[in-house]
Amino acid sequence: MSIAPRPLGLWSAIALVAGNMIGSGVFLLPASLAPYGAISLYGWAITLGGALLLALTFSRLAARGAHAGGPYAYAREAFGDTTGFIIAWSYWISIWCANAAIAVAFAGSLGSLFPPLVATPLRGAALALGALWLCAAINLAGVREAGRLQIVTTVLKLVPLLLFGGIAIWLIEPQHLRPAGDSIASDAPMSMAAAIHATVALTLWAFLGLEAATIPSGAIHDAERTIPRATLIGTLLAGVATILACTAVLGLLPADAAKISTAPMADAAGTLWGPAAATGIAIVAAISCFGALNGWVLLSAQLPMAAAHDGLFPAAFATLDGNGTPRVGVLASTALASFLVIANYTDSLVKVFTFSILLSTAATLLPYVLSSAAWLKLGRRGRIVAALALLYSLYALIGTGANALAWGAVLVIVGLPLRWLWKRN
Repeated sequence: MSIAPRPLGLWSAIALVAGNMIGSGVFLLPASLAPYGAISLYGWAITLGGALLLALTFSRLAARGAHAGGPYAYAREAFGDTTGFIIAWSYWISIWCANAAIAVAFAGSLGSLFPPLVATPLRGAALALGALWLCAAINLAGVREAGRLQIVTTVLKLVPLLLFGGIAIWLIEPQHLRPAGDSIASDAPMSMAAAIHATVALTLWAFLGLEAATIPSGAIHDAERTIPRATLIGTLLAGVATILACTAVLGLLPADAAKISTAPMADAAGTLWGPAAATGIAIVAAISCFGALNGWVLLSAQLPMAAAHDGLFPAAFATLDGNGTPRVGVLASTALASFLVIANYTDSLVKVFTFSILLSTAATLLPYVLSSAAWLKLGRRGRIVAALALLYSLYALIGTGANALAWGAVLVIVGLPLRWLWKRN
């Protein structure tokens, strides 16, 4: 069995966390949150608090012993091989579904700059597939190269977001933050609670990926110390930048305009500083999506490699090529994401994006639940934090709705016969 090099240091690990979190969500979420106005701040507060609880839990799990595979490895250690496989299978599906969604978002971002590129569904799908396979090629060149690109793209999107949010937040129009409609008025407690719950479910997409540094621990230098620091720092950086930028957009655009915009942050920048600023934000959005896609393609191979090392996935996933890359995982994950894009290419980019998010979110929350439960079983300190993280994960899981829960159950059931077949062979 080949031993992976450890080319990723602290900065690469931070970039992996922050870069994977800051993807398509920050640029598209203002449109989804527009009807809720200032109520979305409650959702952001709950989601940021839950994300930090999860980050602390993952940090403690990593410091206890950095095992490649992250959530999968922790669930397997605490609850056995079958549970470990379910988490590995579920999380792997969430990754390549997310890759499909981010690739589609990248196509939409680039299409806002060059509309002919996405003039038809076929062109939009081709552009998304091109981004997917370009990131696959970068990862096949080696983990170190993928890590370097991740640092560059994270800086190129994090700095502009912080600058935009930090300046624009002082220029907002308070009346734009009023919730739309009477159904979520402040004098209707039940409606307010429902609105807050809805915003928690929406904002969760922007925080998926906080556990990113725990997955390729075999490729991270001094993993027991690096991963906890990278997880906390990356989560805070991405969280602050995302909340600032999204809230600024909601305060700059009228709700009726924001909720129908395909590029709300670019529209907000254009309102303040003109067309050049709008174009600049659109470029940042494209870079952001591409950087997140690169990071998730990296993880899409690292997770099945860890499961294959433990005998729960086919051994081919554990084989490294001459560049130290688990080639089979990169190719298989990218092929599956491509299939998801192709299978839905006749729909609009927004519909493909929404469908992919549904699958990804449903498949991600189960690993969050089991990771929190794993620390309750394995850890000696910080159990209150883990218990709160578990409660938040269950709350978010329920908030995704019956449709997402049904898809999640179907995905797990599909994996069980494969587990039996792989174990038999």
